[in-house]
Parts: sequence; C-alpha cells; structure tokens
Amino acid sequence: MTFNAIAGFRLVTAALEDLAEFYRAIGFAIGELSPIASAELAVLGLEGGGFRRTMRLGESRVDLDLFDRPGDPYPADATACDLIFQHLALVTDDADAAWRRACDAGARPISRGGPVTLPRSAGGATAVKFRDPEGHPLEFLQFPPGINPKWPGTGIMGVDHTALCVANVSASQRFYQVQGLREGGRSLNHGPTQAALDGLKGVEVDVVPLNPPLTPPHLELLGYRRPMGKTSKAPMANDIAATRIVWRADRYALLRDPDGHLHQLTR
Repeated sequence: MTFNAIAGFRLVTAALEDLAEFYRAIGFAIGELSPIASAELAVLGLEGGGFRRTMRLGESRVDLDLFDRPGDPYPADATACDLIFQHLALVTDDADAAWRRACDAGARPISRGGPVTLPRSAGGATAVKFRDPEGHPLEFLQFPPGINPKWPGTGIMGVDHTALCVANVSASQRFYQVQGLREGGRSLNHGPTQAALDGLKGVEVDVVPLNPPLTPPHLELLGYRRPMGKTSKAPMANDIAATRIVWRADRYALLRDPDGHLHQLTR
C-alpha cells in the first residue's frame, strides 16, 4: 500500500457554520455543503448521517464534517506535546499579519507572545501555533526569503504540512515508510524559541519530515523528548480531535498509525 499524495484534510466540528466563518475570516474560500455518503460513514464506523462543507486555501483542501451523532469535544487540557496533537501548517508571507487576523476571528493561542523566529538549525522560519474556536491546532508558517519556492504569492497560501505527535519516532517511521513515505532532513529542536512556539517549558523535540511521492503537503512527526506528552484513547472518527489525512488511493479505507492518528484512503 502506498500513500502517493495527500488529497486534503478533514476536521470534525460540532458547529459547522460557525467554524466555517472562522476559516473564511483567516483566508479560506468556503465551498458547498453536501451530505456525507452512507458508504463513507460505514468506512468511518459511524451510524447516522452527516454533512460536509468543503474549503479551499489556494490548492489545498480542508473539509469540515458534522455528524448526526456527535463525539467528544477536543480535550480542554491538551498541550502541544500530547499524543492527540496534530496541526495543519498554513503558509503565509506575513505571520504577524496572519496572526492578528486570526486573533480577531477568535483564535486561541498555543504559542507564547505571538510569532517567533526559529534558529537556522531548526529551519529559520517564523511561526505561531494556535487553536481554532473548537480546539483544532493550526500553525502559521513564514519561510525565510528564497527558502521555499513551492509557495509563491502573498497572504495565506496553502497547507504546507500536517505535524503529529508520536510516542516512538522509530516505530512511526517504520509504519509510514511501509506506506511509501521517505524521510526528509530531520532536526532536534530546542531552546527558548521552540519553547515559546509550543507554549511549553524545556522543550526538546525530534522533527522528522516524511514526504510522499507528490508534495506539498507532506507529513511531519513530532517526537517530544521533553516534556513527555500525555497519552489518551484513540479518538473515534466523530470526535472533534479526530483530524483525518485524506490520501489518494485505489480503494476506500480508514487506517490508524501506531498512535491512533487517522488516515482516510479515497478514490
């Protein structure tokens, strides 16, 4: 089985139209509302019905899914190192302006003190992590000039990657490499700027990019050496924390990685 390309992402919501307005305010184009097919609900292991509103950010697609039978809300005490954590990194040419816009729309900060610029050893990007009104983690990511030619333009341009916390980097790497992903240049991020970005103390985190054959977007593993993140039960597909990566594939299926993160295969 091969993860050839990420087709998009799906976020679960309990307040679809309110959340769509938040994403509209930060730069997404909001698309149509349609019912979720019963065959897909069966793949997700869910009963009842559901509705989906599509959204676009440049070439990137993110869907909002509302189910008739709601699951659990996003855990209120979750932090950036907990295994349930998974964020979408949104590329911008002005992280400060993007952050101000998100705050006006109701974003809740994860990072301390707004955008921070990481040292060159960690990529040199300017970034800020935050949550949408229902708790989904997001990040604005501003690359240094000339570093990433994949993202020409201005404003908020698209989803560069999704990053997810893992308990064992080596075990997760093996899982994803079997699916066809290949490691990029890993780094060990630490120091005051990383701590401010994560809203934590004493951070040491292995960051391991994994690239499908077609990018962007790609996937990144976050293996926190310090602090140790909390574990939790794997989310059900209708829980707010159950972000799904959607992969182009030759069949319909739902997979979990070793830490319970969800992957939806779709034609």
